[in-house]
Amino acid sequence: MAKSAAFGVMHVGISFAIGYALTGSLAIAGAMTLIEPVANTIAHYFFDRWWDQRRERARVALPS
Repeated sequence: MAKSAAFGVMHVGISFAIGYALTGSLAIAGAMTLIEPVANTIAHYFFDRWWDQRRERARVALPS
């Protein structure tokens, strides 16, 4: 758990640093740092649904 938490902190720091380096704005870098994980979480939910449906179709298509 500690390793995952440390990675999360590192990810946020890198995201903020890149956002700030590209824009020069603390506000925009902060917004990017907060919005990106939310967008990825939503995308991950829909990806998992798609992946599970794909796997289920493949399972049903196999001959018994």
